[in-house]
Amino acid sequence: VRGNSALYTRSYQDLFEKLDTNNDGKVDVAELRAGLKAMGLFRQGAAQKIVSSGDQNNDGSLDFKEFSKYLKEHEKKLRLTFKSLDRNNDGRIDASEIQQSLAELGMDVSRENALKILQSMDIDGTMMVDWNEWREHFLFCPAHNLEEIIRYWKHSTVLDIGDSLAIPDEFTEEEKSTSVWWKQLASGAVAGAVSRTGTAPLDRMKVFMQVHSSKTNRISLVGGFKQMILEGGLTSLWRGNGINVLKIAPETAIKFMAYEQKIETHKRFMAGSLAGATAQTAIYPMEVLKTRLTLGKTGQYLGMFDCAKKILRKEGLKAFYKGYIPNLVGIIPYAGIDLAVYETLKNTWLSHHAKDSANPGVLVLVACGTMSSTCGQLASYPLALVRTRMQARASLDASDQPSMSSLMKKIVAKDGFFGLYRGILPNFMKVIPAVSISYVVYEYMKTSLGISK
Repeated sequence: VRGNSALYTRSYQDLFEKLDTNNDGKVDVAELRAGLKAMGLFRQGAAQKIVSSGDQNNDGSLDFKEFSKYLKEHEKKLRLTFKSLDRNNDGRIDASEIQQSLAELGMDVSRENALKILQSMDIDGTMMVDWNEWREHFLFCPAHNLEEIIRYWKHSTVLDIGDSLAIPDEFTEEEKSTSVWWKQLASGAVAGAVSRTGTAPLDRMKVFMQVHSSKTNRISLVGGFKQMILEGGLTSLWRGNGINVLKIAPETAIKFMAYEQKIETHKRFMAGSLAGATAQTAIYPMEVLKTRLTLGKTGQYLGMFDCAKKILRKEGLKAFYKGYIPNLVGIIPYAGIDLAVYETLKNTWLSHHAKDSANPGVLVLVACGTMSSTCGQLASYPLALVRTRMQARASLDASDQPSMSSLMKKIVAKDGFFGLYRGILPNFMKVIPAVSISYVVYEYMKTSLGISK
């Protein structure tokens, strides 16, 4: 390091001048935050923490002396962490060293996840991280010991794309005590509510096509919307949206609580799947109500309670779990394919375009998310269609209650293979606006609640 100290001092000077946009010889929180954003480093509360740690004369900003002193101190700590991870002392960290070090701290990390961690820091594509890459990656990250760095690795965002909420990462003690966790959950819930309301007419059209469209009764998008407006006016396009929005709060809360219970004993993916299944089981009757309200004719139900009462009186309690099995089975291909495609697309983009940074940027991530979600939906859509048909079935014909497999066979026999994909057009038209609205509202909410990165 000593040989490079002049270079480091000079680069501190360059960095300082770049960040000090108003040229007053000081870098305040706003300038640092803007500078970090420009470098592609979106890290929650980083600017505030750096200024607070380095500000010795308590004037709320850093002069060059304070700035370089903070970075020198921070670098020393980073060097120690780097050395503790570089177990064979070859000056580079590889995936097995990350795995080994985390295992010693009681964290079982798969090879795949260790490679993901490595990739986020690997600038030159060697799948090894040297000291310069490590320094570059963590120079402006307030995390300096291994525990804080692991916490930084674990963090991700919670986004609702209209059908399933992502499981939030576990919240740290610090975040729990500063109530960041509920703000993050609240932001996710509000984003989901706005996104679902914005795309509700397409959602209602999808359910209509899934249940009523066939070779003999073709429903087009325009024709379907005309029919709905004629039957119940413009507001009928939002029928069933109220309960779809109401579902978000219990779904998020149950997933989060179930996830927290299982995180200690199970691996993360298992914990996520079980939490998802727990939430699905608890709120499934709301899914059935949503389908019935969406398909309901004007005046058929006075509201969700009236709908629940009528179903209970006519069909009994088990009607609320119609279609439950295809719903649960559908989670597996959706989650697996979504995750695999997302990682593949992101890594392909990084290997071709990432020159200066390992952060692909918001647009690329949203595009990867949209495409992976699309592939996940393609795989699980027939199960979603069967689920909706089973949820609606009792209201159509009480004597005809087929099982999941016989219903699938029936649809294929009557309408061919593509009969399993009825309503997929409005479903796909929903994805991009849902992701975009969700993302914008989520970011806006986080800024409003003061937890913006």
